[in-house]
Amino acid sequence: MRIAGELIEWCALGDVLIVLETDEGLRVITDDHDHVATSEQQEADRYPIGTAEKTEAMLRMKHVELAARNTPGGFWVASTDPEAANHAKHGKLSADRVNRVLMLTDGAARLVSDFDLAEWPGVLNLVSDKGIDELIRLVREAEDSDPVGERWPRNKKSDDATAVLLKL
Repeated sequence: MRIAGELIEWCALGDVLIVLETDEGLRVITDDHDHVATSEQQEADRYPIGTAEKTEAMLRMKHVELAARNTPGGFWVASTDPEAANHAKHGKLSADRVNRVLMLTDGAARLVSDFDLAEWPGVLNLVSDKGIDELIRLVREAEDSDPVGERWPRNKKSDDATAVLLKL
């Protein structure tokens, strides 16, 4: 994300989400790769976090994901291959049309994307009013309430959670 003169430019690659609040509403930009290893993910979701079955299923899933990483039809992440940059989701808007921008890792987005405990307008207000620490606290609270992924099947109990808010 950068402000370049009168424009806001963004680029999303890998496990990053960008929530743009404009005068016309919200726009969520993500480099979604949910289409990769879907059957392997479904299999891994059947098992509680920490079990041998989960570990074995995750290993099978990771092999499929690694084979699809930075390949046509797969998904792209930043790496030593500069070609990845050509596959990022990117765009720009006039800065005067943008009110707030929230950039998050997928771990910080879990409150909305995985747990369905909030919606983006509420998360934007929460972060604006109480700060990013409060968002992370709520994500960790939800993760702690379901440590083995029974309510919310997922790969691991918690994920990296980072966010930045830009108010214009």
